[in-house]
Amino acid sequence: MSAQLGAGHIPADLIPPGTDPRTVVVVHHRPAPRDWTGPIFLALIASGGAVGVVLTLCLLMQLTAQTAAAVAAAAPVGVGLSVSLGRKGK
Repeated sequence: MSAQLGAGHIPADLIPPGTDPRTVVVVHHRPAPRDWTGPIFLALIASGGAVGVVLTLCLLMQLTAQTAAAVAAAAPVGVGLSVSLGRKGK
């Protein structure tokens, strides 16, 4: 029925009995145009947050690598696990 009204046709069941169909006017309610400000703002905030998370992870990885290098440089030689690749026997 909404397709008929949208095309300008007036269904007979909407016209009261005894009324001339040429005098009937159907008024359509059209919704307001969509406001895209909210969804665009939300997308910008979400993408900015994702970039922030990636940058934070990169900085943490860099800090971890620097700390590991500093600990390795500060450790005395010979401390830790040593692996020997020599052969046993003769």
